Amino acid sequence: MPHLLRNVIAVVLGFAVGSTVNLALVTLGPALIPPPAGVDVTSAEGLASGIHLFEPRHFVMPFLAHAVGTFAGALVACLVAASHRAKLGHAIGVIFLCGGVAASLMIPAPVWFIAVDLLVAYLPMAWWATRIGARLQAGKAAPATP
Repeated sequence: MPHLLRNVIAVVLGFAVGSTVNLALVTLGPALIPPPAGVDVTSAEGLASGIHLFEPRHFVMPFLAHAVGTFAGALVACLVAASHRAKLGHAIGVIFLCGGVAASLMIPAPVWFIAVDLLVAYLPMAWWATRIGARLQAGKAAPATP
């Protein structure tokens, strides 16, 4: 398979895996940490009208969804890519960061959460995933010792 095609597949697959992980954690969040009574978390309008009732614990799962989703997507892109592994993993981080910026403009949240989310959940997780991906690839390439 040509390198370019494999790299495109790596980015698409990384985005798909990261998005799936993100969605799964966001969906699971209200079951683990129930929202305040009467707050509809299924729509942006319901969330906006009840966000003032949220406590810091209600922001744990959204943060984890963003961080773990980005990490998973960047790791997949790094492992699947034929070349430029770190760059493609970082590209996943940038794509998810753009989504995080868009979400912070659409969904009201406390400034502290937006700051922590944008500064910690995306680019650092992509960087960490590329470091781990590089180690996994180096271990895979090393010859087995008898």
